[in-house]
Amino acid sequence: MRVTARKTIKNKKIKGVFRSAVKLTKESLAADKVEDAQTSLKAAIKAIDKAVQKKVLKKNTAARKKSRLNAAVKKVALKK
Repeated sequence: MRVTARKTIKNKKIKGVFRSAVKLTKESLAADKVEDAQTSLKAAIKAIDKAVQKKVLKKNTAARKKSRLNAAVKKVALKK
């Protein structure tokens, strides 16, 4: 039981980091801040890759999230 609690805390911390990075990217996109979105996209991809490394996210889930984020940033960047 103690191991489960310890791992749960660790996993929540890792999930929080990548979720907040993704949220920051989406907020930048909503505000049409292309440069901010591109820099926060790099941070989000790094955080997602770390989550995969720590086995919090599955590889395909991470690839899907990164792909969708990248497509959204590209769409806004090309619009400008």
